[in-house]
Amino acid sequence: MSEVSRVESDLFANGPRKVSGTEEFVGPMRLTQEPIQVLLVFAKEDSQSDAFWWACDQAGFRCNIARTPESAVECFLDKHHEIIVIDGRNSRYFEPEAVCRLIRATKPSENTVILAVVSPTSPDQEEPSVLPILCAGFNRRFVENSSVSACYNELIQLEHGEVRCQFKLRACNSVFTALDHCQEAVEITSEDHIIQYVNPAFERMMGFHKGELIGKELTELPKSDKNRADLLDTINTCIKKGKEWQGIYYARKKSGDSIQQHVRITPVIGQGGKIRHFVAIKRPHTDNNNQVHRFNKEDRCSGEHSYSECHSLRHRDRRKDSIDARSLSSRGSDAPSLQNRRYSSIARIHSMTIEAPITKVINIINAAQESSPVTVAEALDRVLEILRTTELYSPQLASKEDDPHTNDLVGGLMSDGLRRLSGNEYVFCKNMSQSQLAIPVTLNDVPPSIAEMLNDEECWDFNIFDLEAATHKRPLTYLGLKIFTSFGVCEFLSCSETTLRSWLQLMESSYHSSNSYHNSTHAADVLHATAYFLRKERVKSSLDQLDEVAALIAATVHDVDHPGRTNSFLCNAGSELAILYNDTAVLESHHAALAFQLTVRDSKSNIFRNIDRTQFRTLRQAIIDMVLATEMTRHFEHVSKFVNSINKPMAAIEETSTSVTSINSDCEGQANFRNSPENRLLIKRMLIKCADVANPCRSLELCIEWAGRISEEYFAQTDEEKRQGLPVVMPVFDRNTCSVPKSQISFIDYFITDMFDAWDAFASLPGLMEHLSENYKYWKSLDEMKCKTLRPPPPS
Repeated sequence: MSEVSRVESDLFANGPRKVSGTEEFVGPMRLTQEPIQVLLVFAKEDSQSDAFWWACDQAGFRCNIARTPESAVECFLDKHHEIIVIDGRNSRYFEPEAVCRLIRATKPSENTVILAVVSPTSPDQEEPSVLPILCAGFNRRFVENSSVSACYNELIQLEHGEVRCQFKLRACNSVFTALDHCQEAVEITSEDHIIQYVNPAFERMMGFHKGELIGKELTELPKSDKNRADLLDTINTCIKKGKEWQGIYYARKKSGDSIQQHVRITPVIGQGGKIRHFVAIKRPHTDNNNQVHRFNKEDRCSGEHSYSECHSLRHRDRRKDSIDARSLSSRGSDAPSLQNRRYSSIARIHSMTIEAPITKVINIINAAQESSPVTVAEALDRVLEILRTTELYSPQLASKEDDPHTNDLVGGLMSDGLRRLSGNEYVFCKNMSQSQLAIPVTLNDVPPSIAEMLNDEECWDFNIFDLEAATHKRPLTYLGLKIFTSFGVCEFLSCSETTLRSWLQLMESSYHSSNSYHNSTHAADVLHATAYFLRKERVKSSLDQLDEVAALIAATVHDVDHPGRTNSFLCNAGSELAILYNDTAVLESHHAALAFQLTVRDSKSNIFRNIDRTQFRTLRQAIIDMVLATEMTRHFEHVSKFVNSINKPMAAIEETSTSVTSINSDCEGQANFRNSPENRLLIKRMLIKCADVANPCRSLELCIEWAGRISEEYFAQTDEEKRQGLPVVMPVFDRNTCSVPKSQISFIDYFITDMFDAWDAFASLPGLMEHLSENYKYWKSLDEMKCKTLRPPPPS
């Protein structure tokens, strides 16, 4: 249970409680609940479902019955049942875990108790673990028992246990909503004085964000020195006795200013009479005289900040006295003036029109101050004073006058890629994760086993998964070095092989290895297909070297930083990328833009740095166009343009050939026709589109592996859509119901066949078309067997 959940349950753990029918009193709050609603999910009526039905009737509960997972979800969304009983004895009709997950994917289910009915185990069998049921989303299990009394007892226990707890948690949502909107500052801690809740009014009053407070001990917060010396002991003594304390108290805001508050602290007594929480209610004290303390005669204790000081007195052995903030500045300036100086410096910096590196550093520090505790903010002010001097390289930082806290802070601020040695000396650390990669500087340094594997890269049946394993999931760098070298990319770009290696490594590291499909292995596979197509005679004679280089680069970067989710998912989720690109070709735009951002950021990996501006612009435009062509919403547009602008005119030219002379002239005419800028654009688009989705045209084993990987990625997306309550973009990809063979058949029928027929007519790819035919037959055979998995079941 989360800390907030503990707070919620314990806040309602006391007080008078009365259960009468469907009414319950919890603390000061009365919960009026309609009769409990129960949903029975049983595919077939039998004695067990009947027993639960009559048990519900006997308990006065309302009952519904659903026969299918779909009707169960529909009924639940309509009624919002408190208890759901799912038949888990026979998976012939539906998988009980799958039904539970479907229901748990809905928002209302968070306050629903779900019970699994399981078959009894025979005496000679070991009791099965309950963990799989719990992991699927069930709260508990019920061993099959068709006795109405047994079912009645189970339902009554659920009502007085889990269901009642859910009522309280639902009521807590209302209570915390009220706290969020009330004008008084509210703070709740555990009995150990760990802050567990502050409301927005508290944030506004004290200047802290709740994220800076939740989970911290009160001793960690800044304190005011304006309180009476014995006040904290008085407060501590009072609240430890379980008594309320109220009075005037000075607290310290994040800005360093002290604020006079009227504070009321109430201990919350939990089970066994033990204090479980302290609730502090605070409001600014409106009396303007300088008297700090006015108390009622019964000095009552409470409050988080008030208690924080008394708590620190009792724990000096664990934490030394807090450093006086003024000791951090040699000038002894007080907090308000420090704050004023900080804001004036921000204003000066933001008014500058020329931003030097030191200005960026100061901006970063100022931004960090805004979300830092006051002691850290003041230390950063001291840092800013040093940075604004002209003696930045003088060895002053390690002098004895400076506070060690400041030295440690600066060390922490400069620890990104730096390692402190002594005093003010810093050296850059080697990035060990990079140095241990053993990436080859030249092709001659490729390990022999990988080099031998790469000898087959010109074959269509090259096994990319073997290369993935051999290179420890870094196939793109090795394959890229081989292919780019064979196409003379370095010579064309006038870049060294070392720069190319660095660029390939940078691109590969920007793919997500956690994605099952859209990772660097997919990029390497697309690069391999692109190179294979570029070597086909008709393609080669249609494109110039700039086109080839653009195609190879586009294939390498076409899915860089892919999140493993589709464009539709990102748009439905309102992601930053979808907003940035206006819901239009979101991922493809991101891949192209990021590839250039990463490339030009560092000269060590900038493969474009030596080509002239005009050539760069032409190359850049070609790469962007090809990456954007992989976006599937324009799939049919691209295929149709290729067929009508390339295939049909070329076929017409061939049909008019009647003699050797005319054949030769027609071949020349075809070449001139294909080499026009407009048609070269269509050829490049078709090339990368086919390379991107060539999986069904690979050999069967590769095709099966890719099918499994893309299915898993889509399953994960569907799972997340259900968890987040987003529209399910591809309902067919539900891991509990999906037929992988059907999905592959549909993909081939809808997207692949026509496109590869057109591409084959142009590039002549008989081997690919043969694979496509065999793979299609394989998926068809599985579908006819009613098999939903990647492979047929083993023979019985």
